[in-house]
Amino acid sequence: MTNVAEEITKALAKVPLGKTFAGRLEHAAGLYSAAINFKPSATLYTNRATANYQIGYYGKAIEDCNLALSLDKAYLKAFYRRASAYMALGKYKKALKDLETVIKTRPKDTDAAAKHTECSRIVKRQAFEAAISTDEHKVDFDVIGYESILVDAKYQGPRWEGDLTADFVTEMTNHFKKQQALHKKYAYKILFHIYEFLKTQPTLLDIKVADGDKFTICGDIHGQFYDLLNIFEINGLPSEENPYLFNGDFVDRGAFSVETIFTLFAYKLLYPNHFYLSRGNHESDTMNKMYGFEGEVKYKLSEDVASIFSRVFCHLPLCHLINEKVFVCHGGLFNQDGVTLDDIRNTDRVRQPPDEGIMCDLLWSDPQPHRGRNPSRRGLGCQFGPDISQRFCRENSLRYIVRSHELKPTGYQKQHSGWLHTIFSAPNYCGTNNQGAFLTLQAPNLTPTPPPSPRSHILMFPRLHMAPL
Repeated sequence: MTNVAEEITKALAKVPLGKTFAGRLEHAAGLYSAAINFKPSATLYTNRATANYQIGYYGKAIEDCNLALSLDKAYLKAFYRRASAYMALGKYKKALKDLETVIKTRPKDTDAAAKHTECSRIVKRQAFEAAISTDEHKVDFDVIGYESILVDAKYQGPRWEGDLTADFVTEMTNHFKKQQALHKKYAYKILFHIYEFLKTQPTLLDIKVADGDKFTICGDIHGQFYDLLNIFEINGLPSEENPYLFNGDFVDRGAFSVETIFTLFAYKLLYPNHFYLSRGNHESDTMNKMYGFEGEVKYKLSEDVASIFSRVFCHLPLCHLINEKVFVCHGGLFNQDGVTLDDIRNTDRVRQPPDEGIMCDLLWSDPQPHRGRNPSRRGLGCQFGPDISQRFCRENSLRYIVRSHELKPTGYQKQHSGWLHTIFSAPNYCGTNNQGAFLTLQAPNLTPTPPPSPRSHILMFPRLHMAPL
């Protein structure tokens, strides 16, 4: 193998065109692994780290960079790639240290310099916020004063006067479909009311579904607003007779995260006892800075609104329990045995996700096919096997677990002998040509049924708003 990079490039060129982008990255990582087995080098480990980073396996990317640096302590590309992975995980101090190493040697590297400036700014801001923090996250809506904001007569969008109505929500979604903006008065109003409501909600929210009633669970949406509307077209609009649970990752990556989240928040306010929202790992500052939502909010609304979203997201419930038998969370199970539903209920959620513990695992963990636990490829949470799912269900008198967080080719996968079900509702996610799906349950048997879902209605990416890789 005289030129490994050339051989890998040739091999990738032979990958079928129908293979998804994610599949090509997985294939590339596999080829780098084969080359490493033949003759390991810092270059190969760092290139595999790049593939893992782009897939979203930040933990494996860091591991590969560490291996690269063990072979060549001065390999700058490994420091740069490791810094990128650290930033994706919100570990800005570690990222800053690596970036300082890069720019000391290559002060004219504009990409590294830009990343260093951004990372340094975040570290300083975090230190300032920690110094002035209080026990309660406060949103000063009096300063915003949404009630005093005047709506110009020329504004052609929906108007919310009096109680929130289904007509307003329908008019708002139709307005969004035409790519028209909601007036800032009503944007602030929705955020104020959803914040006040979510503050009253528990970390683990119990849901009761009456015998004979249908209940729908949707997975990741990721700002794909038109696909959200497609779900409603297929499965019916939310109502007291047609309840929904959206299981986190409402925003980021898709170009219409603002429209998506306002639609979901409006339905939550309209049907507070029949429309439910779980927090995902992307309802967090770190992910929103890296993957587009913060930039989109600043572009479409303002920096103040981005700050408000940050605080609102902290009050979203972490998980739901349907009829005391079906446990629903975004990510998965825990790094330790013996976690009870009461332990989850007593978990403080009003914060940014920590790097470990119950809250971290609920948002970040993934299943694995074999028994036991392993470190997460993502760098946070863990990978848990079928024995872990079965034990958690039996110890907490559950029938099964529903989670999201992972793209599946058909949008759905039954795992761990039926103790676990993964649902993903964003079709053609980032151009990967996957299908989306949703689950329907009917009481009292609560058997999960995934109906077929069509392909994406529209595909647009907010590259303008995303942080550089």
